[in-house]
Amino acid sequence: MRGTQSFVHTLSWCWQRPGLTALEIAWRWALGIPAAAIVWREALRIWNSVPLDVGALERMTILNPMASAETIRDATGQLLVPAFVVVTRFGPLLLATWIVVSSLGRALVAKQILRRMDCGVTVRPGTLILLQALRMLALAGSFAAWFYCLRVDAVIAVATPIGEGREPSLVLLCAIGIAATLGMFTLWAIVSWVFSVAPLLAMLRGLNAGAALKAALMLGELKAKLVEINLVMGIVKIALVVLAMVFSACPLPFESIATPGFMVRWYIAVGAWYLIASDFFHVVRLAAYVQLWRSYEPTEAAGDAS
Repeated sequence: MRGTQSFVHTLSWCWQRPGLTALEIAWRWALGIPAAAIVWREALRIWNSVPLDVGALERMTILNPMASAETIRDATGQLLVPAFVVVTRFGPLLLATWIVVSSLGRALVAKQILRRMDCGVTVRPGTLILLQALRMLALAGSFAAWFYCLRVDAVIAVATPIGEGREPSLVLLCAIGIAATLGMFTLWAIVSWVFSVAPLLAMLRGLNAGAALKAALMLGELKAKLVEINLVMGIVKIALVVLAMVFSACPLPFESIATPGFMVRWYIAVGAWYLIASDFFHVVRLAAYVQLWRSYEPTEAAGDAS
């Protein structure tokens, strides 16, 4: 059976149990709302304290990309120093808090899924926190690789033509940037399943962090199914982003009569919808992983049942 053949059944199973999605939303928003409030407050403080040329930013146009790039460079040059101070002050604390809360929150959701599928559970908070820290380290590495690709893109499409006395190619810049972004997104979807399955194996088998990662890499033919599920979830994530962009643009034909207050409420509603849908599919992915594991290791699953 292909990994996605039971995907509709998994969607239905999770849809019929809204408590799982509510639990996922609860732990994410319990941290996300205060963190967003801190970021918003500091962003406003930096914006109000830096003497930016707002008029130049408003006059930016894609028809004059070089002038727009210079305007963005000047603005970011003024914002980077105070932003770096804020990042060094709050970044480590928020990152550490996210690692702890997300590992325990995901474990709580996974525990509920496993119990509803009659699987035994062994929760070791230290192991889950360590696995989440390793996942964050790998994610940071993927962002660093993506940023390096964008720098190479800028050299190829902008710096090199300017050095040779030619016009920079905005089309080439965007094309390489889009290809690099989608490629990195796909690569992360292919390899990140290890960091999602390892905590489940640690809970199912009572393993430590190293043993859980090793067990995740030694799942045999099940690995292909897990990669397939992860790729589908990546496509779903892209689809949700596209839908959110479409919904955000829906009021634009009526911008002559839409008030700023309405637009703010509309964007908040679209953002909340996107986050709720994304949280739901995070639960679906966990449930799909567990169902695949039960299908390929029925004897072990039955032996671990509580």
